[in-house]
Amino acid sequence: MSAPRVPSIRFNLFPGGLSHAVTVSYDDGVVADRDLVALLNRHGLKGTFHLNSGKLGREGQLHADEVAALFAGHEISAHSVTHPRLPTIPPDELAREIVADRRALEALAGYPVRGMSYPFGYHSPEVVAALPHFGIDYARTTASHGWYGVPENLLLWHPTCHHNDDLLARTETFFAQDGQELRLLYVWGHSYEFPNDGNWDLMERFGERIAVEAARKGKGVWRATNVEIANYLRALRGLRTTVDGTQVENPSALPLWITWGGERREIAPGARVSF
Repeated sequence: MSAPRVPSIRFNLFPGGLSHAVTVSYDDGVVADRDLVALLNRHGLKGTFHLNSGKLGREGQLHADEVAALFAGHEISAHSVTHPRLPTIPPDELAREIVADRRALEALAGYPVRGMSYPFGYHSPEVVAALPHFGIDYARTTASHGWYGVPENLLLWHPTCHHNDDLLARTETFFAQDGQELRLLYVWGHSYEFPNDGNWDLMERFGERIAVEAARKGKGVWRATNVEIANYLRALRGLRTTVDGTQVENPSALPLWITWGGERREIAPGARVSF
């Protein structure tokens, strides 16, 4: 006689049992970030802002004394001190560019800066391998891939699209995706592009669309910063199950969500759940 079939476990939900998440990130710390933050706040979106600490206070750049208040509720992240092409500089200079940027930004933010985006999108295997030694947990590229999955390697985090790349159409495709897997829409860019291109309305319409979906009963979308998503993915991937699939243990400090037999289940921090 065969053993009874145990329903399958799927690690396919974000916080609150949601299957879809949205994050945006913008580079360089320019003054147009002020307007972008106001727009994001109006629509309940969360952004990650990658800053060059060595450029703060220059013409067209944000001032150091406004950074903490401006990005409250969002995330301050690294982008190197001076914005060099990282694969072209010596290892000791690479270390200074990343570590000094983290140190300066942490003094402004008041919390650990654990992520970054690659200046000009340039990276190499050597640069990627060095980042964990500099305290970097995730790093975004500029290689948009057009899909809605989560990154396998957080140090090579490819975004879905630049905001000028059919953003509204891609948003509709994103929400049409089923919830069998984690679905992530990651939008990136530079805020100075909005006044240059005269398309602030594009981001307004995007924010409005996300807000509508977030309010839908039984649906919803998690609006998160890069580091919040990175933290959740690491914790979710750290869940432990028994061989027979009847128990799940959450060794992390975060509440995690899974599906078991098609039903949404929350696994509390430190809990072991039997099905």
